[in-house]
Amino acid sequence: MITGKNHIGQTLKASGNTTYKTVNPKLNLENPTAFYDATTTEVAEAANLAWEAFKVYRKVSGKKRAEFLNAIADEILALDQELLDMYTTESGLPEGRAVGERGRTIFQLRSFADLIQNEDWRTNVFDAAQPDRTPLPKADLRKTTIPLGPVVVLGASNFPLAFSTAGGDTASALASGCPVIVKSHPMHSGTGELVANAVITAAQKTGMPNGVFSNLNGKSIDVGTALVQHPKVKALGFTGSVKGGRALFNLAAQREEPIPVFAEMGSINPVIIMPKAIEKRSDTLSTQYAGSITLGTGQFCTNPGLIIMVDNNHTTQFIKDLAAKTVAIDAQCMLHPNIKEGFVKNGDQIAAQQGVETVAKIQETLHANYAPSQITAVSGAEFLNNPKLHQEVFGPFSLVVKAKDEAELVSVINGLEGQLTGTIIAETEEYSKLHDIIDALEDRVGRIIFNGVPTGVEVCPSMQHGGPYPASTDSRFTAVGTDSIKRWVRPISYQSFPKELLPKALK
Repeated sequence: MITGKNHIGQTLKASGNTTYKTVNPKLNLENPTAFYDATTTEVAEAANLAWEAFKVYRKVSGKKRAEFLNAIADEILALDQELLDMYTTESGLPEGRAVGERGRTIFQLRSFADLIQNEDWRTNVFDAAQPDRTPLPKADLRKTTIPLGPVVVLGASNFPLAFSTAGGDTASALASGCPVIVKSHPMHSGTGELVANAVITAAQKTGMPNGVFSNLNGKSIDVGTALVQHPKVKALGFTGSVKGGRALFNLAAQREEPIPVFAEMGSINPVIIMPKAIEKRSDTLSTQYAGSITLGTGQFCTNPGLIIMVDNNHTTQFIKDLAAKTVAIDAQCMLHPNIKEGFVKNGDQIAAQQGVETVAKIQETLHANYAPSQITAVSGAEFLNNPKLHQEVFGPFSLVVKAKDEAELVSVINGLEGQLTGTIIAETEEYSKLHDIIDALEDRVGRIIFNGVPTGVEVCPSMQHGGPYPASTDSRFTAVGTDSIKRWVRPISYQSFPKELLPKALK
């Protein structure tokens, strides 16, 4: 049963008077449960409790933390249809997507559980003493990593499970030895509460300290702001807009003790399609990319929002075909009325810019919160001269840039802000022309895809989900895959220590 209350560790609280409700975007109606915004006092209670839990949890063995993560996965699965129904009611996404995302969430939890069964993930380093070295002896030095402390995770709007309450940020932080306080996303707080119940039940069953996990509600920015500013909070994970991520980054930097913010933010994911590829595979590519642009109503951070190519007769036909196939796909429901409003507003702003042509847009009257897919086009020169064309349109939208030649195409890439992904579509005979393009993309993106689509992010050690700002606030780290655990730890060296006093990882 959903209560609408805040989880302060194992205690449910609703001390405040401010409430909100989630929305069923398909029906365009509020859902019945009222959720209570966490008060400033409740935020402090959760942070202080997490700090006390950290003193114990940081010393819990990897095997015991793995049991905890696996227990969370078991408890989420035990929610069964109740969780799927809540997910679809609050997001407007189909049940198949809910099942798939639940599977990804379970896989992430179990992957981190497998990772921490031993201490190898810490990349421990040993330098033996050399007492007889001249002119100076060398001390015994050993380096490992230790957890930072309580981590705040702000749930993502577009992934109610995999990037939210028990998603990748939470799973990796718990795996590292850090307690987690989740600020539940207000668009799917019911889903968040169900998952929070699962996490806390798992913590109790596996003997984890009270406060290892809390889940707070809040529709305004006040709860997130208070969490970031609390001195017992030591790191932050965020997935969302550039505006929101930058505001959190600034708050964290202004603290007396600044803390790291690992924010995954905006990206338009440039796709470069070479002339021979269009000439040989135009029909296949237009079908493939119409599907990628509209997948999940375009509500993915890896949605192909920018397609770049050299202008010619084949290009003209490709753009027409892409546009026709995109708008022919049935309109789909967006996550929330606010997201639909933002999609329309941002798409219209780009379409209104000088030199931009709306090639195709769904024109028929749609149900509330359903997205009118849109394909626009502009010259390379106009794109280079107008930074407003670089903004992300979160939804089924793509802007095609027609470069006059390959040199201008590379200039367009060089002029982009940081991105999560870049894609190259090319034929074998074009490989010799790709070196400058690859060099340009390496400077701008975190992952380069060849002859594929950017949508779809594999959860594995070699995945890099992050990129130069504003794709993320620290391009050295990934938000997906087991390497994301490195965000929540810091290195520490022990010099000339007796073995009896060394941490287990270094003995």
